[in-house]
Amino acid sequence: MEMSDPQLKVFVKSGCPWCAQVLADLRTNGYAFDQVDVLADPDAYAEMRRISGQSLAPTVTFGDLILADCGVPELRAFLQEHGIRP
Repeated sequence: MEMSDPQLKVFVKSGCPWCAQVLADLRTNGYAFDQVDVLADPDAYAEMRRISGQSLAPTVTFGDLILADCGVPELRAFLQEHGIRP
């Protein structure tokens, strides 16, 4: 997958406290991202499972980079490791 114009994409499940924390952290730190509720969209759920190999949320993608089933500490480490800035 080409990463010429990667976007943060966050797959979430409504009502998930870890999802809410990850979304809040991204917003607080000024990140732009696409939010996808996999419980409301079966095709998005299938996409999340296909690209991450699992069914847990939140799952974050940036181009071809994937962070599955994460919390805020893992998200921050992922963003820093890959130089992803707001």
